[in-house]
Amino acid sequence: MGRKKLSRRQFVTTLSAGAGSLFLANAVNAVPFHAASASDDPLQLVRLGKSGIKTTLLGMGTGFSGYNRSSNITRAGVAESLIKQAYDRGVRFFDCADSYGTHPFTAAALKGIPRDSYVLGTKIWVSPGGLPEPERPDADKVIERFRKELNTDYIDLVQIHCMTDPAWTEKYKRQMDILEDLKARKIIRAHGVSVHSLEAMQACVGNPWIDVIHVRVNAFGESMDKKDPALVTPVIESLHKEGKGVIGMKLIGNGKFRNDPAKIDESLRFVLGLGTVDMLIVGFETPDQIDDYKGRLKSALLARK
Repeated sequence: MGRKKLSRRQFVTTLSAGAGSLFLANAVNAVPFHAASASDDPLQLVRLGKSGIKTTLLGMGTGFSGYNRSSNITRAGVAESLIKQAYDRGVRFFDCADSYGTHPFTAAALKGIPRDSYVLGTKIWVSPGGLPEPERPDADKVIERFRKELNTDYIDLVQIHCMTDPAWTEKYKRQMDILEDLKARKIIRAHGVSVHSLEAMQACVGNPWIDVIHVRVNAFGESMDKKDPALVTPVIESLHKEGKGVIGMKLIGNGKFRNDPAKIDESLRFVLGLGTVDMLIVGFETPDQIDDYKGRLKSALLARK
């Protein structure tokens, strides 16, 4: 299905003349971000907890204002070109979801690029609404469709999307078990959840099933699980201490302060300073934004020294 997996020798040969060679050369040296503060590289490689996934500190979210299998970049007709430009600028993590409708654009943008040189994350939608059809097939059927849409034999990370119910781990136990089986069969490399309530996040603490979690975090409590970040960050710390990979989202308050450079910079410094968020994703909408955030992230990293 899609791209044939290369042998290690073929992979090294293929990448030697391209940007992917840097990804391979540094992969074995990837470290948890909190231990990598000596580097000011916004594209430094980090580990997502104990998941085994290594990727760039800065990743691309493809679902800004995403719903009903569309997002701002699909509606603007720039999804494929923007994802390709993010790869060309060194970004190696692409965050997708069924509700964003970005799978085919991601596949087209990355066509011909060695599969091992980037990380694909996506999410299944199990709740009512959010998708055009009312049916919610089991995760194995959904992931099979995802693999076709993404033109890939395997998916690095699959998460259950947008959990708010504190009892979600019981309510969706069947889907969790299916994802665990898919991981054992190497169809996916890791599984986890994105949460949209503090109670749902708290339910993740102590749960060994969760490899990687998306958390909403910024300096101002905007579009976070609580308005006061001090109520959320201790839970993030607990998750991180357990070895779960932590991906920070909503860094600019779901776009609320996208035009406020001072707030963007303060939020980046705040999240990096926690030492408990392994990587950051930003929903780029233009190539200039990619370059801008690389520069801002570099400055925030320098400020840590």
